[in-house]
Amino acid sequence: MTTDVPAVVAHLGEDFLAQVYGRTYRHFPGEPGRFGGLLGWDDLNALLTHHRLEPPRLRLSLDGEALPEHAYSVPVTTRRSTVWHRLKPAELHRHLADGATLVLDAIDELHPGIGDLAQELERHLRTGVQVNAYASWTPEEGFGVHWDDHDVLVLQLDDAKRWRIYGPTREAPLHRDTDVPEPPSNEPLIELVLDAGDMLYLPRGWWHAVAASEGVHSLHLTCGMQTATGADLLQWLSEDLRREAAVRSDLPRFGTREEKADFVRSLGDLVMKGFEDGTLLDRFLTTRDATDRARLVPSLPYVEGVPPDPALAVHLVTARARLRSDEEGNVVLTAGGEEWAFSAQAAPLLSLLVAGGHHRLDALAHAAGLRIGQVALLVSQLVDGEIAAVGRAE
Repeated sequence: MTTDVPAVVAHLGEDFLAQVYGRTYRHFPGEPGRFGGLLGWDDLNALLTHHRLEPPRLRLSLDGEALPEHAYSVPVTTRRSTVWHRLKPAELHRHLADGATLVLDAIDELHPGIGDLAQELERHLRTGVQVNAYASWTPEEGFGVHWDDHDVLVLQLDDAKRWRIYGPTREAPLHRDTDVPEPPSNEPLIELVLDAGDMLYLPRGWWHAVAASEGVHSLHLTCGMQTATGADLLQWLSEDLRREAAVRSDLPRFGTREEKADFVRSLGDLVMKGFEDGTLLDRFLTTRDATDRARLVPSLPYVEGVPPDPALAVHLVTARARLRSDEEGNVVLTAGGEEWAFSAQAAPLLSLLVAGGHHRLDALAHAAGLRIGQVALLVSQLVDGEIAAVGRAE
């Protein structure tokens, strides 16, 4: 069985964004085989075998502390005097059997299927997503009772894991904050077991503890969601206001009291004018989408442009691209911090790409009523802009 990535998003339900996201936890029961094709133990073994994964990308955690890498790896010096750390499977097994949790950060950059999952979540939630893998074998809690500074969606891939959820003790805590949340009470709000096929959503700031206490080994993915807060909006507005001379001017540190008051008042007027703009929040969110970091996907062997091959498939490597029409009637694609203007005839083609998925050049040409060569030239621009990639259609 293979995992249907869009079905993972659909399983969140129609009310998730309006009633759950950023507000409260939710448990999504599922069937044992729901994630059977996403990541298995053989896949994890292959990643550990074929990649040089240095801490903190790969780490073992016990009682909230990372074990030193020399406890489960050995340094290898190449003939050119570079050093990397080779895993020692026997030591790795021993520490995991003794209660350590194995963590593999950003597995979405290493595994195509998980990368597709992350991108689909990004498209649905309109924010950046990083996926980490966690494997554990004992009732020991690898991280103790803790909270995260980002929302998470957990997918239980194999066997089971027990979660103790305590809730928040500080509203919307940040990584960089003026205060730290108080520890929670001794009794959790809820205690539940995630079985294979289940999902769990937790907002940031919710204290929790996790353990493979059901007598079986456990493998799960945690999809961490980038926050967009009022602090981010204020920072963006301060950057946007650099167009104003008063913002760029030196502080009147040696001025009179009246000069200092006038300077502060002028800045306050600019900030208030910005807040009175009813489009401020939408402009900020549009900018975040437009500058979303594209995923790293080369298009080898097509280093000199995309050939007009109908069987080639193309996909966008950023999930939050936006389309709009300009005053001349062109369709404008904004992604990766850049803009491209195309004739209105390209709109159906671009809409397909923005919606996600891999699309053959001949299907895109048919949708837009263009020749294959024209589509290949358009796609070449997107590949050069590092927001699209091409490959042989499967």
